[in-house]
Amino acid sequence: MKIFESGKFFTGCNYWASHAGTNMWSDWRPDVIEADFARLAEAKIGVLRIFPLWSDFQPLRIHRGGGGWEREYRLREDPLPFTEAGRAGVDEVMAERFGVFCDLAEKYGLKLIVGLVTGWMSGRMHMPEAFAGKNLLTDPAVIRWQVRFVRYMVKNFKDKPAVAAWDLGNECNCMGGADRNAAYLWTTVITDTIKLEDPDKPVVSGLHGLKPDGNWTPEDQGEILDILCTHPYPLFTPHCDTDPLNQMKSILHSTAESVMYETLGGKPCFIEEAGTLGPMIADEDIAADYIRTALISAWAHDLRGFVWWCANEQSELTHTPYDWDAVERELGLFRLDGSPKPVAGAFADFMGSIGQFETVLDKLPPRITDGVCVLTAGQDNWAAAYGTFLLAKQAGLDITFAWCHDEIPVSPVYFLPSLTGNAAIEGHELAELLRRVHDDGAVLYLSINDSLMSPFAQFTGVKVKTRCRRTVSDTVKLGEQTFSQWSPIRMQMEATTAKTLAADGEGRPVFTVNDYGKGKVYFCAYPLELDAACKPGVISGQTALPCFRFYEAMALKNPAKLFVPADGDTQYIGITEHPLDETCRALVFVNYTPEERTVTVPLNGWQVRYLQYFTNGNVIKGKDELTVTLPGNTGAAAVLRK
Repeated sequence: MKIFESGKFFTGCNYWASHAGTNMWSDWRPDVIEADFARLAEAKIGVLRIFPLWSDFQPLRIHRGGGGWEREYRLREDPLPFTEAGRAGVDEVMAERFGVFCDLAEKYGLKLIVGLVTGWMSGRMHMPEAFAGKNLLTDPAVIRWQVRFVRYMVKNFKDKPAVAAWDLGNECNCMGGADRNAAYLWTTVITDTIKLEDPDKPVVSGLHGLKPDGNWTPEDQGEILDILCTHPYPLFTPHCDTDPLNQMKSILHSTAESVMYETLGGKPCFIEEAGTLGPMIADEDIAADYIRTALISAWAHDLRGFVWWCANEQSELTHTPYDWDAVERELGLFRLDGSPKPVAGAFADFMGSIGQFETVLDKLPPRITDGVCVLTAGQDNWAAAYGTFLLAKQAGLDITFAWCHDEIPVSPVYFLPSLTGNAAIEGHELAELLRRVHDDGAVLYLSINDSLMSPFAQFTGVKVKTRCRRTVSDTVKLGEQTFSQWSPIRMQMEATTAKTLAADGEGRPVFTVNDYGKGKVYFCAYPLELDAACKPGVISGQTALPCFRFYEAMALKNPAKLFVPADGDTQYIGITEHPLDETCRALVFVNYTPEERTVTVPLNGWQVRYLQYFTNGNVIKGKDELTVTLPGNTGAAAVLRK
């Protein structure tokens, strides 16, 4: 089984043995591990992310002389032997156990992603005693021993058939402070060490919390590594713990964050850790609904794989970190008695459906995208990205991302969402976007949070008369809809050459379109994207706001798309279009809500040759249109031919 292949998809879970959790290497019971593997294989789990715990595998201690002088590194109390393992500071007993583990995985057809430098796990540090008090990412002595450990593990286990990929380690950016240069250097050193011993297998980032303007960035990780990943837990990710887990906003979290990493970093991405974090977030049935919908969405967006946290319950373990933190105890696919939870069944059912689909199309071709969201300096980049992705999806648009200081891909549509600060985008960057609008006929959409731009009126066709801090929300009329909208500043504006699409209660323009050369510029006076990302209930539910109607009002038409829904619950059913060649296309429908939804798509002379439901659904194939009815939190895939 080859993983990370475009158009293919794998499911997996992070693994600690059911009897011991993080103590599995010291409390070694291969019979328990084999029983775990049998259950996982039966549930169609194909990939395990595993962790040779750093403190167990490289148990170095510094033995000190008078005055605290660092005299000697030892393996616990024993001198380092003159062997390959000894020179690497590796415990040979642990290495032998790791070999047995790999062989058991092979026996059950499981592939392994090996997280090498795992010094951080579930809220507890697990570094060798010798490195206590040192910065694990910048101290030269620590990095020297990390290199030796990584080299030994990769050299000695690269030929194990079960090992499919190497991972830097679990969330290594939590192990110590590092500025951007130090983060880049550490990532490069560990990655190059792996590649020197095993140039063939992909190397995975294993990190979380990347930001385009942070110390650990998708751009740097993408430059160095082969595969990027996300750990999209709603509870730990800003702005994501707002809506129920089975609603659109929560489900799209993993897709949106992974697409952002992938397109900013320029490397494939997968969901490496995700889960509900226990029954106080959602019950077992809701968790299954969530994972079913998130799996279909990730597959439709070519995100390569989805790995659950984690295989087994840990609620009876008394050692740390399980004694410390409630969210580490009830996360498994399997209960304490080994019985599968509904979420395990959702994984198995999904992979069965994918297998059926692949008898018709071997791979799902990449989806067609409609525009690029350009993230800018000074803003909450994740909120802007997340909100833009959500609103675009509700308006029937598929987007990718770019960072304003990087090369921006050529696109027919550009989004500059929720601009913040006076240096959001540099003059030459804005000038290039405006050239693409003026000369090439592109469309530019921009919205304002609290920002000053120069130029502004020349291309928006809107003049600011004055501005002040807002005290009350505006009443906005957009088409036939009237609703309340907030922004931190209130700009009194006058349209010069722009056409007003929406006005406030006093008739002043707040959403406009202006012809600019061959293209158009849309301007919105509200940070719609921050509302969508940060506020509960904006995207779905009884309190949902029609923010997406601003995007919908732009009526952006992508000539590459042949199948645009004409009727139905298009706000909540996402549709991605995947061209194989001139005579074959696939459509993937995802119902991102717990309610039954229906959508109708004109066929334009094409015929439906295959339809795959991920649970029970209904389809009406007319001569000229396709009507699909989906139960809540599920989806379907259709293959169409001329």
